[in-house]
Amino acid sequence: MAFAVNDGVRLFWRERGSGAPLLMIQGLGYPSDMWHHVEPCLAEHFRLILFDNRGVGRSDVPEGVYPLEVMAADAAAVLDAAGVEKAHVMGISMGGYIAQEFALRYPDRVRGLVLGCTSCGGEQAVPASQEVLDLVAARAHMSPEEGIRVLVPYIYSAYTPQEVIEADLAIRLRTYPDPKGYLGQLQGIYRWSSYERLGEIQAPTLILHGREDRLVPPENARILAEAIPTARLELLDRASHIFFSDRPQRTCELVATFLQEVG
Repeated sequence: MAFAVNDGVRLFWRERGSGAPLLMIQGLGYPSDMWHHVEPCLAEHFRLILFDNRGVGRSDVPEGVYPLEVMAADAAAVLDAAGVEKAHVMGISMGGYIAQEFALRYPDRVRGLVLGCTSCGGEQAVPASQEVLDLVAARAHMSPEEGIRVLVPYIYSAYTPQEVIEADLAIRLRTYPDPKGYLGQLQGIYRWSSYERLGEIQAPTLILHGREDRLVPPENARILAEAIPTARLELLDRASHIFFSDRPQRTCELVATFLQEVG
């Protein structure tokens, strides 16, 4: 197994495919294995660089809060370990926060940017319902089985086959995060915002969002699209928060077409 290191924290990473490098960043409590529905098709076009964020999967679980600025530096360390100076960057949910922070801190390292089911954070973001927010916080103290299932109605489309969802849940159960890691990520999310800086993002940006998303409402995608000068917005029908599992083929088509246009 390959590991990058940032400030003493080991970060598991792997690669697949060939072509222009594409760094893929997952969301809260999710390991890189959760790209499994889109990984094969994207690997036909790109050299995928996938990693487990600190606090989850095969990466270290340090103490304390994980600031998003530090998690962006983790992503930079992964690129360094892969020998890549400049890459396309795709982040979903919390990974979209990290991708924004990465694009702001390391603009010369970003070719094209894909932001999925994410927001600008802070007071300007449109929150989920209080019911959903309470569940997100409570999951840190639930059993793994309960924790992976409690949000399913809020993050998958009703049109998605149950076997697709169960394949995801099997990965989540196998890689369920340590509560310390989950809370470290969650607290970092709550302390972060990009709204005042969105106009500084230079990279061509594709914003993807499921129309049925109840965890990060689609209005957040419109906020990003209006504030990022280079942004293009695509809202996906029959897709919720985990749009890349709800609509994997459409996700691959949109991402590959956009990033190939960017070059």
